[in-house]
Amino acid sequence: VNLISAEKTMNCSRRFALSCIISTVAAFTVNKYMSKRSLCMQSTLTQDELKKMVGYKAVDDYVRSGMVVGLGTGSTAYFAVERVGQKLKSGELKDIICIPTSERTKEQALNLGIPLVTLNERSRLDVSIDGADDVDPDLCLVKGGGGALLREKMVEVVSDKFICIVDESKLSKGLGPGFPLPVEITPFCYEHTRKLVESLPSVKGCKAVLRMGNVSNNKNDGPNIAVTDNGNYIVDLFFTEPIKDVALAAKELKATVGVVDHGIFAGMTTAVIVAGKDGVRVAGEGGDKPWW
Repeated sequence: VNLISAEKTMNCSRRFALSCIISTVAAFTVNKYMSKRSLCMQSTLTQDELKKMVGYKAVDDYVRSGMVVGLGTGSTAYFAVERVGQKLKSGELKDIICIPTSERTKEQALNLGIPLVTLNERSRLDVSIDGADDVDPDLCLVKGGGGALLREKMVEVVSDKFICIVDESKLSKGLGPGFPLPVEITPFCYEHTRKLVESLPSVKGCKAVLRMGNVSNNKNDGPNIAVTDNGNYIVDLFFTEPIKDVALAAKELKATVGVVDHGIFAGMTTAVIVAGKDGVRVAGEGGDKPWW
């Protein structure tokens, strides 16, 4: 009887141990599958989904009730504006006042019920959030692909913090080849100004092209000269090599009579929030040293 009882006990122990092993293997397999599935899902995110990730994160991390906030322009900044509207509507944010950087952003913000003022009423901002067309390892930016570079710079230069939001396709080793540099110029004798800009030593070798068609892109998609919200024209500088001295290029462009402003944003960026296949990372203040 004792032998039979002992054998039954051993059989039960074996069955229990086997059950534990099976459960462990199954859990490991499921976790491994889910991990691979998660990575696969992350790697197949669309560019708009990546833009939404960084736009929402910027607002969640940097915008608080009572702030004066600069609202950027473009396909990435669109999602930051959307997030501000959501959080105001839910009551999570209160007493926010915003300054838009373009007529397009102004229209979007008004449709979302976001209170707006101009720099005439508020000349200092707590934070501005905007995208960029090109970002180098010094966190210098090229902006203005959407045609709003002057208003963007006017708002963002007087912000205590400027948070740039991009997907990883906008990161580059040096400004220039990755995205044409926009320069806003006066309509008066614009061809003269275009030639002056193209001949500047600091941008030697560039091809200066007058923007045509829709001002919000540089695709030359219409017969008419593109006109900014300020009534000016844009010349896009195309480079085959990185700009050797970004600070000098910014200085020479700004000093050229006929140039209103340019798309180099140097020494202005607090942090860059980057969305990519490996998730979201922050470069600059509170984040990592630029890794690209």
